[in-house]
Amino acid sequence: MTVLKAAVVGCGDVSAVHLQAISDLPGARLAAVCDTDPARLGAASSAYGVPGFAEHISLIETVRPDVVHIATPHNTHASIAADCLERGVNVIVEKPLAHTLEEGRRLVQAAKASSAKIAVCFQNRYNATSQAMHQMIHSGELGKVVGASATVLWHRNADYYRNRPWRGSWAAGGGGLMMNQAIHTVDLLQWLVGDVVSLAGNSSTRALGDTIEVEDTAEFLAEHANGSRSLFYASLANSINAPITLDIVTEEATLSLRGDLTVTHIDGRREVIAEMKRDPQKEVPTGGRAYWGLSHELLIKDFYTRIGDPEPFWINPDEALKSLVIVKELYRQSYPTRLETVS
Repeated sequence: MTVLKAAVVGCGDVSAVHLQAISDLPGARLAAVCDTDPARLGAASSAYGVPGFAEHISLIETVRPDVVHIATPHNTHASIAADCLERGVNVIVEKPLAHTLEEGRRLVQAAKASSAKIAVCFQNRYNATSQAMHQMIHSGELGKVVGASATVLWHRNADYYRNRPWRGSWAAGGGGLMMNQAIHTVDLLQWLVGDVVSLAGNSSTRALGDTIEVEDTAEFLAEHANGSRSLFYASLANSINAPITLDIVTEEATLSLRGDLTVTHIDGRREVIAEMKRDPQKEVPTGGRAYWGLSHELLIKDFYTRIGDPEPFWINPDEALKSLVIVKELYRQSYPTRLETVS
């Protein structure tokens, strides 16, 4: 078996998922880590016994990794990924694709021009429930999609942003709730229901205005290419991280996601598809964020398995650009005088 050398750029919160996934893969070996923060870099380098770099180009030229995992602030995703692709290094980059549309489109072109592969972490597509919904809807067995709705009702407090100030800024985050949390559900909505051709909505700051400049609440009505309509509402002002809801109505059934998936057919039949659960005896390497689930690891494993395939990875920059376009259109409507929110 060929063992691929991996490197992780960005040693913040979500890097724990990537580091654990690499450790669990027999076909991967962690070769280096990178971070601009000396404390985070030193902790990761010591914990995994690998060299640490303060700059990703030096890492690439010294270690020559086969795969680079990018878990940095949003405004660095596209530039680091493009640097890797230009050097023939495969990439797994956290969502969003980029913090601006311009950077996102540049990365789409960089991916097309490179011999290397790139995946964008919209890992919720790997959920057992998401896979089941996609198969049922796109097989045609449930008839045409009539409409859909989705909610993301989570909780974030001021300390969440004070600990990582980039999250609350337009310049580094490219947005707030919609770019950092709800974009996963936006991605699922358009992947399951169909391409969004128009939307009307608004985003605003309702609970954290004294801490952040970006939005913590948003809503929109979207029209899809197949003629169906979807409603979306999200907020970080909830008291808890409630389960994401996603309801899709078709001619033959209603699909309701509430952790597990319940499919209610028009003839009265009901079936439940259970979501994958993490073994409670297994330590969760995500700082207690068990709601992140198992799908990150599934995406990473799948990417390594497919590196030798001739076609691009299926969740690539072209796919990831779709959700970024939706979010930026919402910002365009909400902040018409802020050019940086939509560029």
